[in-house]
Amino acid sequence: MKILTLNIRGFGKDVESESKVNWFCKMCQTKNPDIVFVQESKCNTVDDRWVELIWGSSNVSYVQKPKIGKSGGLLIIWDPSIFVVTAAVEKRHFIAIKGKWKGKDNESIIVNVYGPHNDNDKSIFFDSLDVLLNVSNVDWIIGGDFNEVRFSSECQNSRFISRRACVFNDFIDRNQLIEIPLLGKRFTRISDDGRKLSKLDRFLVNESFVQTWGHTSVIALDRRTSDHCPLILRDSNIDFGPKPFKLFNIWLENKDVEKIIVDAWNEQNALRTWSKYQYGTLDEEIENWQNITKEMEEKADSGSLNDDDRTSWINARAI
Repeated sequence: MKILTLNIRGFGKDVESESKVNWFCKMCQTKNPDIVFVQESKCNTVDDRWVELIWGSSNVSYVQKPKIGKSGGLLIIWDPSIFVVTAAVEKRHFIAIKGKWKGKDNESIIVNVYGPHNDNDKSIFFDSLDVLLNVSNVDWIIGGDFNEVRFSSECQNSRFISRRACVFNDFIDRNQLIEIPLLGKRFTRISDDGRKLSKLDRFLVNESFVQTWGHTSVIALDRRTSDHCPLILRDSNIDFGPKPFKLFNIWLENKDVEKIIVDAWNEQNALRTWSKYQYGTLDEEIENWQNITKEMEEKADSGSLNDDDRTSWINARAI
């Protein structure tokens, strides 16, 4: 089980050329999530082709809530061979799907949220979730951008409003929800000027989910083109990445195998030579800027980012 969530702050117009879209596509295809939550897609109604390009495969299902005006937009994308959906519901600030994980007996209701900013809408938002959570005997997974912190330690250089935090915490308590601890970062959102940091994104589950899945964790990934970092909720199964290359002894009995190996090796080296000739040290430069961004954000997490650091961070993110 692996669920990825991200407030993307708008995909842009061209799915095949926008750097933000390319980053998101690569993340989906390298992290291999079973389900993806997107907040602030800023998209009108999307079609099958668009989702397949994002997912990297035609084996995909999705539900959506289009943007309202110039903002908003929610999307859940999933692998139907892993999670079989039987129902879906759309409300103003969230969308939810109900179904079963392959190999699991319990039903699950999975909710992608994008919380509102003002107090009145927050009350309506949590009331709507209360009604949804009235369904019993299911595993609950509620994730996304709640647009709210729970404690003063979850924000830096921004005002902590205790009454809003109390409303959020009361919602969690009365529904007996559990927050999966975040690993890798203290904060999930950083303002464009690098000054304000907050933990707005999270995953909440119920006790039934814990009994079904056992140990789970939430990992914060590096942010690139959004002010929010992606989060991945995963079970305790270790992901070792791509499978190692296998060499079968019977191949060595084939007279053509040596030529195949030599040709493949030469082609790889030729590609590297061409890339270096055409683009120089572009890969190294990109990696260097990404490392600077990561270093500055780690300093921001500890509260030690000065004006020069913020300038370096802004410049690195602009590359």
